[in-house]
Amino acid sequence: MKFSSYILMAVFFLAACKSNTPKRPDVSGIRVNTKIERFDIAYFSLDSNHLEQGMQSLAKQYPYFINDFTANILGVGPLNDTNTTLPTANRHFFTSYYGVYQSTSKDFANLESTEKELNQAFSYLKFYFPNYSVPRFIGYIGPFDAPGIAITQNSIAIGLQLYAGKDFPFYTSEPGQQLYPAYISRRFDKAYIPSNCINAVAEDLFPDKSQGLPLIEQMIEKGKYWWLTDLLLPDEPDSIKTGFTKAQLDWCKSNEGVIWNLLLQNDQLYTTDPSIIQNYIGDAPTTQGFPSESPGNIGQWIGLRIVANFLEKHPETTAQQLMLMPARNIIDGAKYKPR
Repeated sequence: MKFSSYILMAVFFLAACKSNTPKRPDVSGIRVNTKIERFDIAYFSLDSNHLEQGMQSLAKQYPYFINDFTANILGVGPLNDTNTTLPTANRHFFTSYYGVYQSTSKDFANLESTEKELNQAFSYLKFYFPNYSVPRFIGYIGPFDAPGIAITQNSIAIGLQLYAGKDFPFYTSEPGQQLYPAYISRRFDKAYIPSNCINAVAEDLFPDKSQGLPLIEQMIEKGKYWWLTDLLLPDEPDSIKTGFTKAQLDWCKSNEGVIWNLLLQNDQLYTTDPSIIQNYIGDAPTTQGFPSESPGNIGQWIGLRIVANFLEKHPETTAQQLMLMPARNIIDGAKYKPR
């Protein structure tokens, strides 16, 4: 089970790159009509006096997810007769989070708009990558430190506990803010589900191999994911895809040349020092060494702009080719010089 980092980040484009996005393909002949299966409802509908029997029933209903839930989300191993830890841990979780389920059930009662966005995005995905098999979508509620999106062997699991709205009481509490500061938890809304799912799939299709590369190459590798997300979710607001506030987006668009010049002046574009790279690629309220108006992840944003410049000069490049292309080739082909 691959846990997505996108519970912390929602990814990431601006309107400036939309002119570089290929013309929308006709996907009317590609039907994707997957529903979000509601494991959360089935689980919290169990009789609390007979949880062990209820789990056996759930195993028949969700054989493709039950062990992901018990082993990877609850962290107590698979559901079987020899697992003596699970009953106690399961009961503790059920009683502790039943109130979370109740307080969010109204907000999550209707996920049709989310399903519509997901199905449209996966229709585009099937167009560009015909061999991709669209998985199941499963909604669950797990511990607050469980992932918002998880790629499992058979599904995309959506942790609804991290999409309850920025003002949800746990998020604003002291323990919640210690786990997820406000610059992160403000994005914990169901509007972010499609973008987060697509980003998780992008990394699953094209695993990140940027670790150890110089900063500039890592920026471009991240920028590729953002470009692909924009390709598959062309109607999604930029604030959702970037995770930036509108003010931060406006600042980036108005100061692209300034951002690039600061990166050049700092002479760190070819560093491989992880602590320096983390300052430019990673979720944060702002980028250290930059004006306070700057967002975190500014390196990823510039990476996207370099990818966009490359595609302006090489519009014949396909999605598959772009995603597999070495970052060094994109740097050379982009000749990036923002004003």
